[in-house]
Amino acid sequence: MDTVIVQLPDQKAEMRPGGRPGLLRMGPGETAVFGRGEPGRAVAVPLSDQGVSRRAGEITAAEDYWRLSNFSATATYVVENLEGAGEHVKVAPGRLGAPVPFEFSRVLLPALGEPASFKVFAPQHAYLEGESAGAEGERTVSPFALDPTAKYFLVLLALCEPRLRSPSAATVPGATDVVARLRALPSCRGLTRSAVNYHIDYLVFTKLRLREPFDDDRCGGKREELAALALKFDLVREEHLALLPPRPPAARP
Repeated sequence: MDTVIVQLPDQKAEMRPGGRPGLLRMGPGETAVFGRGEPGRAVAVPLSDQGVSRRAGEITAAEDYWRLSNFSATATYVVENLEGAGEHVKVAPGRLGAPVPFEFSRVLLPALGEPASFKVFAPQHAYLEGESAGAEGERTVSPFALDPTAKYFLVLLALCEPRLRSPSAATVPGATDVVARLRALPSCRGLTRSAVNYHIDYLVFTKLRLREPFDDDRCGGKREELAALALKFDLVREEHLALLPPRPPAARP
């Protein structure tokens, strides 16, 4: 099972058809070195800035989180929580195996230009779901590990809102509609159509792992399949609607 996914830096060679960046999928215990690389010795996560060490560090996948090792003798690395309000951890020079608990992370390294960076996702976060905390045996892993505090969950909720309020509703909101619906929330003031589509892809391909072919209408088919699955398995429910901003009053005739 993939427990950690590294989004490789935006380089043309790493872009897949459809504009999606290259992804490095890792299972528990697997490691990946990041840095500029050495002649004849490539690294899994290449960072081309001359200010980055050839072997700058390493990430190690664990069961539902990951660890970062800093091979630099002088530079501190920063791991940002992309779902937080400035929340981050610092990994000091020489620190090995620093645990990172965030689901969405950006690793920042000092560089000659803009800080070198790459993103790391840990989508298999585990949550207690009806089992005794002291139960013995192998842990049950939820097939749909969604975090209701994450921005992707708000996007999913906005997609499902019309059918949650009226099961007969046929239309699933588009990306522009989702932006307008969520913009009133402080955490979503900077939300864009591109970001919404990014969260939809993350939900479809990583969190809920939909593999069926979709209608070739940009994101429409994915939105339909995503909303249908979420509603079928009660991944979003009526009580979650309280997470959305109040709806504007209906216009009078």
